[in-house]
Amino acid sequence: MFINNFDPVAFSFFSLQIKWYSISYILGIVLGWSYCKKKLIQDNKILNLFDDSIIYIIFGVIIGGRLGYVFIYNFKYYLENTSEIFMIWNGGMSFHGGLIGVIISSYLFSKKNEKDIFIFLDLVSITAPVGIFFGRISNFINGELVGKITNSSWGVLFTSYDDKLRHPSQLYEAFLEGVILFILMNLIFFNKNYKIGTCSIMFLILYGFFRITSEFFREPDMQIGYLYGHISMGMLLSVIMILIGFLIYLKKKDETKSQKI
Repeated sequence: MFINNFDPVAFSFFSLQIKWYSISYILGIVLGWSYCKKKLIQDNKILNLFDDSIIYIIFGVIIGGRLGYVFIYNFKYYLENTSEIFMIWNGGMSFHGGLIGVIISSYLFSKKNEKDIFIFLDLVSITAPVGIFFGRISNFINGELVGKITNSSWGVLFTSYDDKLRHPSQLYEAFLEGVILFILMNLIFFNKNYKIGTCSIMFLILYGFFRITSEFFREPDMQIGYLYGHISMGMLLSVIMILIGFLIYLKKKDETKSQKI
């Protein structure tokens, strides 16, 4: 048994509190940005554009993630407490909302610069697992998004939640959606016959599969519960992700030209 009584505040600077959740976002963005520039981008024109695209992506993640949480997971609460919508430092972000935000922001950026949207979506897909990894670790530290009750020897007691041993589902997600997904994305990208768009498609399918798997060990959001039987909101949205991934694949499968970014 492990007792989780971590402080969600990493450190304080006078009256300013820096939380692990904020640090995870910063680490994910900085490391992902650096990895793209040093390891992934070969085209100098794309390299020159990439720094500008990061601003769009950051706004897409933050705005999409927050609005996704507000409208999908806790609309009633924020309808009654509208001022708290902007208090993102208190937590409350939706991965699927952030994904939609990134797609929209990448579309706007690629259209503005007359580039294939999948160039930028591929780069995000390859490096997003880095941010997901740190995000799930911060979820574990914060004692949020806890797992279901378990009698296993690796059960964790989240003292801020209740007095029952639970699956460390946040760590399962960090491993599947972070470590494993990052490895798979890179194996796909560095294949000599790589085609632009492949990583975007496979990210939708693989993340969806890993998220559904981890949801079996995770408590559903308290304010929503299960939608149908044992189907959670996360499962439903991930099934949609997988279906969209296959639809894009069917649309692009006739493209035969191998390309590098």
